[in-house]
Amino acid sequence: MIRADHLTARTVLVAPNEGDSDLLAFAGDDGLLVEQEGRGLAGRGVALRVAAADAEEVLATIRTEDEVGRSGCGPVVMGALPFDPDAPTSLVVPRAILGRMGDGLVFRTTIGPAGEVSSDEDVRPVANPTRHPADSFTLTATIPHREWCAIVAEAVEVIESGKLRKVVVAREIAVEANRPILAVDVLARLRALYPSCLLFSIDGFVGASPELLVSRRGDQVSSHPLAGTIPRSGDPAVDDRLGAALLESAKDREEHALVVDEVAAVLRRHCEVLDVPAGPSIVPLRNVSHLGTRISGRLGEPRPSALALARLLHPTPAVAGTPTTDALAWIHQFERLNRGRFAGPVGWMDARGDGDWAVGIRSAELDGHRARLMAGVGVVADSTPEAELAETQLKLQALLAAIVRP
Repeated sequence: MIRADHLTARTVLVAPNEGDSDLLAFAGDDGLLVEQEGRGLAGRGVALRVAAADAEEVLATIRTEDEVGRSGCGPVVMGALPFDPDAPTSLVVPRAILGRMGDGLVFRTTIGPAGEVSSDEDVRPVANPTRHPADSFTLTATIPHREWCAIVAEAVEVIESGKLRKVVVAREIAVEANRPILAVDVLARLRALYPSCLLFSIDGFVGASPELLVSRRGDQVSSHPLAGTIPRSGDPAVDDRLGAALLESAKDREEHALVVDEVAAVLRRHCEVLDVPAGPSIVPLRNVSHLGTRISGRLGEPRPSALALARLLHPTPAVAGTPTTDALAWIHQFERLNRGRFAGPVGWMDARGDGDWAVGIRSAELDGHRARLMAGVGVVADSTPEAELAETQLKLQALLAAIVRP
């Protein structure tokens, strides 16, 4: 394990200045960002890179001078874990962190060798006023519609045979542009289009996730699993009827219950008290609505960290299926994709063990002129390939609207 006792993290309060406290502006194209409704963390530079399994011990060895003393202050790790639970992991301890609390409090943390006067000035993003955004795009489905629908039909057959109860099948869209696709532009559009979602940018992995995997503050823990989707029309009366139909859909309620039951079972093993509502509610987004259940509880001792809980929960049936091991085996054999970080946990954790981790959906991998977008659907016995294809198209709209700007 890497020791970091040669490093000191210094956290100070700063005035919430409009020009200096915008998290997206601080992160820029190449920084780190986890933000929701204006609160969160932005990081720049790399003090350390650590494996997820070592993160808690490494953070504990960093000396801390913290005049704020709240969650997110002091040293933190930020990052995105791969979908495959067995794949290698890498999280970043940023050299400079800008944080904004829900009450408007703003702080900065700098991390460097003990005794060295450090500043975030040398890691600030460099403005490039002459850059020109991409304005020509090519979109390609990496698996043709007919072939992808055949994969879904095979999944339904496996479920009907009783070998699985649910499996999540993803599909991929490749975007190629005439100029580099800039993370800060994509994120600014996502922020405007999906203001309630968790905005993230991690080493080229960007998105706006509506799904909280887990949040921990002291002994308080919460999760907000989503499963079950319906389109929105833009007409409030029509959307009310669509939402009511979603709540009454036996297929969607079954799919949602599988996720909630699994998340609750994992959290219950670590909680003295756990509140699981009797039924889901509607979570409206710009173009779709989901079924969601907000779970909350009080952790017992010893308290697992936010990152430990995220790794215990992932992958939920919302992104893999159930039984989990069998669903993962089916995905690896038949899905024909490398999901990378898509649908893996994305977020942050501090040295206290507090943190927020979302499910890395509504996301894209950016690489110069190219972007790789994925969307997944939960397949159960009543699923039809055509309906599942249409659902992926709805979900892909979120990132396509932020990337493709002809």
